[in-house]
Amino acid sequence: MSGAAQPDSVPSPRPHARRDVSASAIAAGLVAVLVSFGGTAVLMVQAGHAAGLNAAQIGSWIGSLSLVLGAGGAAYSLRTGLPVVMAWSTPGAALLVTALAGVPFNEAVGAFVLAAALTLACGLFGWIDPILRRIPGEIAAAMLAGVLLNFGMGVFTSLGKQPALVLAMCAAYLLCRRWAPRYAVLVVMGVAVAVAAAQGLIQTDQLDLHLTEFVWTTPVFSAQAAISLGIPLFVVAMASQNLPGLAILQASGYRPPASRLVAATGILGLLAAPFGAHSVTLGAISAAICTGPEAHPDPSKRYIAAATYGLSYFALSIVAGAVAVFFQALPAALLAALAGLALLGTIMGGMATAMANPARREAALITLLATASGFSFWGIGSAFWGLVAGLLAHTLFEKG
Repeated sequence: MSGAAQPDSVPSPRPHARRDVSASAIAAGLVAVLVSFGGTAVLMVQAGHAAGLNAAQIGSWIGSLSLVLGAGGAAYSLRTGLPVVMAWSTPGAALLVTALAGVPFNEAVGAFVLAAALTLACGLFGWIDPILRRIPGEIAAAMLAGVLLNFGMGVFTSLGKQPALVLAMCAAYLLCRRWAPRYAVLVVMGVAVAVAAAQGLIQTDQLDLHLTEFVWTTPVFSAQAAISLGIPLFVVAMASQNLPGLAILQASGYRPPASRLVAATGILGLLAAPFGAHSVTLGAISAAICTGPEAHPDPSKRYIAAATYGLSYFALSIVAGAVAVFFQALPAALLAALAGLALLGTIMGGMATAMANPARREAALITLLATASGFSFWGIGSAFWGLVAGLLAHTLFEKG
């Protein structure tokens, strides 16, 4: 498995989706959806309940996010051949679980609009590209490995919860890696669903299929909501997702137009905010799945995984609220093990690149450890602080 394959430039600007499509890329895109939607949609359900929203408003929140990030990411990937994965801000959703309580929802929507407008301004004024150019490849790769390390270890921590399910998934992965490596993740996903269903671990009785109703909320702007919600959402989304997401693309060998992509997330966030969407960002974990070697051996064809991810989210937007309830019924061990197995190649590639240059190895190790620690400060996660720690060490060592 060649986890460290790195293209020297952005893929061809004229992708040919029909020619480039592959089962492995489609499987990677679907796994990214399972991991991202299944693992974090519940946060928005919890935040909605804390804010006193009804089922239609919560469905509109999740549905509008799914619609714009799915359509935006798929369109950009198919047009440019760059594997662009968009997501909602998971740290932002976690913040809202407690911060939304007591805030009128129309004022919260005003704060969402403010956060999106600030993101758009960062992109339009070109503030992102200079930052990204100053991140050495070894530091970006170490951050990538650190972000994903706990997902890899999750395969083994899940064994104690559902041993038969996880062992079956591991056996399928190892056998496929030996004889059919391109289809390993697809086979693992099929085995996981089959074994979980056979064991009665998927509680389909919770599923309540209904179409998403997009509910408009007119934004109301208030200083209190701007300070308590809008600015923190902007900072958390930029530091915990946009910058790490761009660094993951860079660590995978791509050269993304950083400011343009961030501006696109701001525009999409502005469009979706009146329907309850709190933040559209670039994906981090989901991007790592779609840009890793498991998606396709040829980096120039991995955009199919990102397009699959986006189109799947676009389809999920139709029944977003119902699907969020269904994902709560899936075994947590299934999602954890699936994510870990899908990311093994990317973790290996990130570590190999991070440690390849002896002169930058110690700064890369500091980045990896700080990122993998999972600590947060000022509401900002360890991915950002890992980058900060690594860059400080790199600057000190290089000047020394």
